[in-house]
Amino acid sequence: MNKFRFLNWKVYKDSKSFFRQIILLVKEFPKEYRFEFISQLIRSSLSIVLNIAEGSGKNSDKELNRYISIAMGSVNETLAILDVLRDCQFLTEAQFNNLQQQLDQIDSQLGGFKKQIRQRS
Repeated sequence: MNKFRFLNWKVYKDSKSFFRQIILLVKEFPKEYRFEFISQLIRSSLSIVLNIAEGSGKNSDKELNRYISIAMGSVNETLAILDVLRDCQFLTEAQFNNLQQQLDQIDSQLGGFKKQIRQRS
């Protein structure tokens, strides 16, 4: 097994890039909303990155698959927070659509990963 193999995975790189965008985005939010909304948004988007990395270090495909599933759950959680922020008019429709498209691509990559893992088992 290649140690730290996740560093070369496109889905990891894309998730990291998405997280960086979230960090830049939240800097623009009013301070009074940072704890409730922003803290959760940062945690859920970082969870995508971290679960991909953590799963890559597991010794079995079954364990890797579980972490990929958790990352996919974090994709959904992140999108839900973004949807709430859009409804509260903290995000424009264009910002939301751009972020949703990126999450859709990450989710598709994770789904492809799960399919690959199942085929190997």
